Formats: sequence, C-alpha cells, structure tokens
Amino acid sequence: MIPHIAVILTDNLRRILWVNEDFTHITGYAYEEVVGRSPGSILQGPGTEEEVVDRIRLGLSSEIPFKEEITNYRKNGEAYICKLVIYPIHNPEKELINFLAFEVEANEAVAEDQIPLLQVSEKYQSSSLKGVEEVKLYFRLKDLIEKDRLYLDANLNLKMVADLLNTNTKYLSQVVNHLSGRNFQFFINTYRVKEAKEKLTNDDYTNLTLYGIALQCGFKNKSTFYKVFKEITAFTPKDYICLLYTSPSPRERG
Repeated sequence: MIPHIAVILTDNLRRILWVNEDFTHITGYAYEEVVGRSPGSILQGPGTEEEVVDRIRLGLSSEIPFKEEITNYRKNGEAYICKLVIYPIHNPEKELINFLAFEVEANEAVAEDQIPLLQVSEKYQSSSLKGVEEVKLYFRLKDLIEKDRLYLDANLNLKMVADLLNTNTKYLSQVVNHLSGRNFQFFINTYRVKEAKEKLTNDDYTNLTLYGIALQCGFKNKSTFYKVFKEITAFTPKDYICLLYTSPSPRERG
C-alpha cells in the first residue's frame, strides 16, 4: 500500500511556504488556504494533546529533528491521529531558515519502518535547501505518476519520467532511492500492484484472466506480474483472490 504522506515546508518563523497534494488529501485544506499560516493554528483542535504540543514547541526551539504523534483535525472537523517527523533546515552558515515536516495518518495500513520519510535520518539533520528541492521533486514525481497514471504504460522508463519533470535520470533515480527507500522500477511497480488489487476486487473485471489484469496494469508478462505482486504483497495473485472470495473466481484460471 502506498500511504499518503503530507509534506509541509515553513520558514524559520513556522509560517507555511509550501505543502504537497497529499497534505490536501489528508487535511482537506488547499495550498491557498494555508500559505502564510502556522500548521498548528490550522490543524490543532479541542482534542489535541497539550503535552505533545509542548514537546513539539521544544523540538522546534531546540532546532533538532524529532518524531511525534498528535491528534489533528481536518477541514471538515474530523479528528485523526497524525505521525510526524520535523527537520530544521540550516543554510551553510548554520542559520535556521526552514522547517520541513513529513506527516502520515497513524491508521495507514503500512509499517512505519517501511516509510523512509518517517525515520529521523542523518540525511536531513544536516540538510540545506538542496534537500528541500529533493523532497519537492519527489512529490512532483508522485503527483505526476498518480494524476496521469503513467504506470499503466508498460514501456515507461526512468528517462521518460525525468524528461517530463525537466530533470536528469541520475538525479531522479537518487531522489527516488533516498525518499522511497527503493529503486525507480520498484516505485512504479507499487502503483501497478495497487491497480491490480483494485481490479481483482472489482466485479467489472471478472471476465479477465490474471494475464489480462496484468496487461491492463502496466505489466508486460504474466511471470513478472506474479513475481512483483508477491514481492510487494507477500501473496501470489491467486492467493490474494482466495483471501477475498470463498469460491474460485473465473480469472483464477490464468
């Protein structure tokens, strides 16, 4: 499962400069509604834990990376548990210039240790604006892949995506590896497997074989589909179907 990871970039006074689209997905707030405001003034509410707020303030004032879990509120008033990591960003003169926060809902069905962005990493402890630009590129990549569903193209490759993002393959590969913890091909295949899982549970596709599903999701052949599906989900496609249906589905025939 690919979790939604909100990213918030603020200035040194904790005023929002930029948020990604996952921030909007999680909170309901658009960029235009939050720019110039502090995250706490927008997201905290009556059930937000005061002791956690105090720890966050201490972490920010100490200018050290830290992790927390806090109750936040969406635009519609719904409360949710948020896991977050915040990094101070310093310029070459060691002056504080930004804070960079990564946030994910605590109920996301994925192990926290599988989300590199939620690990307090030395990479960001000495980060500069270069690190911020890497993060922005990574989420531009995610937005491009998800909006245009590029993963459905079986011939998609690193160069094609780098060209669309106006960057080079070496840098893009490095950014994907740093921020997802995987290589570019695995990153793309997670989207293909997610698409396959959705089609395997959709009655509109019961007329298709597993190979037919694989082709529609961007895989070139059946063996690769089986291998990648099991690598990402720990189940073969057939085993996955068996978990969902008490009797064999027509597509189980291959």
